[in-house]
Amino acid sequence: MRRPFITLMAANALSVTGSMLSILAIPWFVLEITGSAVLTGVASFATTFPIVISAAFGSALVDRLGFRVTSVLSDLASGLIVLAVPALYLTTGLSYPLLLLLLFVRWLAATPGETARKAMLPDLAGIAGVRIERATAAYDGVYRGAAMVGAPLAGVLILWLGPSLLLLVDGVTFLLSALFIAVGVPRVRRQRGESGGYVSDLRAGLTFLRHDRLQLSATAMIVVVNLLDTGVTQVLLVLYARDVAGDPRAFGLLTGVLGAGAVAGTIVYGTAGDRLPMRLTYGLCFLMAGVPRVLVLAVGAPFPAVLAVTAVSGFAAGAINPILGILQYDRIPAPMRARVIGTMTAAAYAGMPVGGLLAGSLTTLTGLDATLLAFTCVYVVISVPPFVCRTWRELDRRQAARM
Repeated sequence: MRRPFITLMAANALSVTGSMLSILAIPWFVLEITGSAVLTGVASFATTFPIVISAAFGSALVDRLGFRVTSVLSDLASGLIVLAVPALYLTTGLSYPLLLLLLFVRWLAATPGETARKAMLPDLAGIAGVRIERATAAYDGVYRGAAMVGAPLAGVLILWLGPSLLLLVDGVTFLLSALFIAVGVPRVRRQRGESGGYVSDLRAGLTFLRHDRLQLSATAMIVVVNLLDTGVTQVLLVLYARDVAGDPRAFGLLTGVLGAGAVAGTIVYGTAGDRLPMRLTYGLCFLMAGVPRVLVLAVGAPFPAVLAVTAVSGFAAGAINPILGILQYDRIPAPMRARVIGTMTAAAYAGMPVGGLLAGSLTTLTGLDATLLAFTCVYVVISVPPFVCRTWRELDRRQAARM
């Protein structure tokens, strides 16, 4: 019975597409109504900070309410809030403080839904008879594909409809996602662990992660890499396109090639991942996803070579999230799944704002090439644990036990 599993994929594709539409439509909308770059930056903060809060403190509620109910309620709330923005703007008017409040609550409400959909994946994969390796790769592939399609689609729709009407389309995608989950995904009975209250549930999730050395190591790696990736994407690539390539289109090409490579890598891992050595695959892919694409910028390689290396790095990155998903689903008890995943998500997002500040500050002090080399060195260092830390050998034992 694969229909619930396929429905989950479709709902997540709609939700991710809606999020991408928001990410591009909101800055345009704020600029349109305020004309201020500073106020646009404040609005951007109002869309990212609540993700960290919600992932950290809302995950225990996901375990309590259930994955299916949380996903539906989250998407309903997100859709209605997004629809309220253009509705108020086109009718009674929308003040800037009210817009900030709506943006904050919208992203506060959206994050538990994403956590819930990710947490219900192994249950629906089991019902569908899909191996977890292929299920996690399919989930990540749909996520990456929807994000890759959503960005250019948002650009076209902004020109065609304008940012205010695009937000109407955005709201509809979330309502459709809620409908898909409500109608197409059955209730799955899950073993419920003991609960001592909301605060105790949060503490239990943190304690579990702290005591699981393998997952703690993996989370630390992702925190640092997300910090670096944010600095590269939001600052260093922009400076490279302006000062080195001399063409702003270079930024779009590099971003698009990286995303396309990641989608291809996810598809390949979903097909052959269960036959690959997990620890070695993860270590090599983690190393290749970060180091080459930044190093090639630092050494001043010709732009076609930069594009080719970026595509290879994107391809390697395609295996990282599926392997992390397998790691999470194998080691986290089902009753604690959402709160532990939520804690890891909050940690992963927490370092991202620092990445842009760090990249901008280093570039001002040392120059673009030196900053790129410094980032490359950190990428190398953070890629070491799977090769040298004994705790990562548990991945080899896990794979041997399944064969």
